[in-house]
Amino acid sequence: MTKSDRSKNKASKDTPKLSELEWEILKPLWENGPMAARDIYQAVPERYGWAYKTVKTMLARLVKKGALTYDQIGNSYLYRAAYSREEITQNAMGSFVQRVFDGALNPFVAYFAKNASEDELEVLRSELRRIEKQKSEQEDKK
Repeated sequence: MTKSDRSKNKASKDTPKLSELEWEILKPLWENGPMAARDIYQAVPERYGWAYKTVKTMLARLVKKGALTYDQIGNSYLYRAAYSREEITQNAMGSFVQRVFDGALNPFVAYFAKNASEDELEVLRSELRRIEKQKSEQEDKK
């Protein structure tokens, strides 16, 4: 795969880059849909020990980055993810592969395969077969 081919595989939208803690704020929104700040606060893992005000600060930061949108209902806000988990993940993985492997997928996949369980490898094989079939069908339509 050439460098230009890899850049074509980049997510169609330039999604915001998220910190580890920002991912934790978005996870309950992806799992549950729109939520109020108080509900997000309750859904964040306790291991972080965040105060409610910290969650509100993180929500404001994510809105500013464009990762969240909100609707105001009276005095409260209903937050929703501006991008799907798949869109954010695709962009984050592309950025990771570019940074760590200079954009080359082969060493990334080889590393994954060496460290994967047999069950994980079977899932990967199945996914590869699905993708190959999908690409073949797209080629047949051309």
